[in-house]
Amino acid sequence: MGTSVRGMAEGSVLVTGGFGGLGGAVVTAFVEAGWRVVVPERTARPGSEPAAAGPVRVVADLGDPAGAAQAVEAATAEPAAPLRAVVNLVGGYASGGLVHETPVEEFERMLTVNLRPTYLVTQAALPHLVAAGGGAVVCVSARAAVAPFRGAAGYSTAKAAVLAFANAVAVEYRSQNVRCNTVLPSVIDTPANRAAQPDADHSRWVTPAEIAPVIRFLASAESAPTSGATVPVYGRA
Repeated sequence: MGTSVRGMAEGSVLVTGGFGGLGGAVVTAFVEAGWRVVVPERTARPGSEPAAAGPVRVVADLGDPAGAAQAVEAATAEPAAPLRAVVNLVGGYASGGLVHETPVEEFERMLTVNLRPTYLVTQAALPHLVAAGGGAVVCVSARAAVAPFRGAAGYSTAKAAVLAFANAVAVEYRSQNVRCNTVLPSVIDTPANRAAQPDADHSRWVTPAEIAPVIRFLASAESAPTSGATVPVYGRA
């Protein structure tokens, strides 16, 4: 596991979903800003030993309480760069039928994929953020949380739950100087989404490179007065 303590002004950030369509841009944004970036992965990937200035990788199942705790432990392992931020990117989307056509197992799967890792990682990290004197949590919901569309009741409900959870964290930990904000993307311009919607006008979608600076800002001391915010990042979609 490679480590490099850079950018002491901010410290460490734990980025879940750092290998997803949005994750690469977010990790890059934090590394370039001088943060120590810790990225969990479910299984070790080929070439997972990063360059000294790159992210620290840790193998952990974020759907399991022990795995979430392991990821947070890695993020707090460098005393010179205390954990200052958690970015919850882990999630997933699956379309289906209307509500009466959707098995409860499919509905619950969306909650498990989108809400459970966010809850477990945030839960494990909060005592450390409080002990460090404060910090930030950034959650990724979706426009579907406030503007549902047909065939995605489970996804819309799960993303609405992420938003509600983030707002609860903002209220509960405000007095301890821990902030929590949420970004709501529309359709993110990723290869997977392009493959799923080849006939869409991709120029209207929001790119990972456009979302990443917003997340980095919400995680940093620059946004210190802001907590409980719901930030739309829709592009022109």
